[in-house]
Amino acid sequence: MSKDDDSGRNSADKTDMAEERTRWSEDRTALSNERTFAGWMRTGMAALAVAIGLRAVFSAAEPTWVPKSIATIFIVAALVIFWTARNNAGKAHDRLSTHEAKAQSARVFTLLTVTFSIGSVATGVVLWTL
Repeated sequence: MSKDDDSGRNSADKTDMAEERTRWSEDRTALSNERTFAGWMRTGMAALAVAIGLRAVFSAAEPTWVPKSIATIFIVAALVIFWTARNNAGKAHDRLSTHEAKAQSARVFTLLTVTFSIGSVATGVVLWTL
């Protein structure tokens, strides 16, 4: 075997290994996108928890619309967080391709966002009717 044949094979092996690492990197990035989405959804839920807590702590405050209004600000913030997370996750999902990893579909992001949004609005309605 000549020196040229050996270097050609090593070059091909290196190219294959580099392509495999790139595929793994794309898979990791797709899964990272899902974790980031989940993190933002948790942040939105924390804003919703603050809204509920404010209403509970300041329920005896007069006038009653003040704590309700402040709680509503956090509910709106939760909604903004949910939909921003969904939009960003959807954009990243569309740009990425997976190879061996099984990423969630964009529909799952939307379904979770709609579910959390309905729950947030319902929480706001309950807070205002109490």
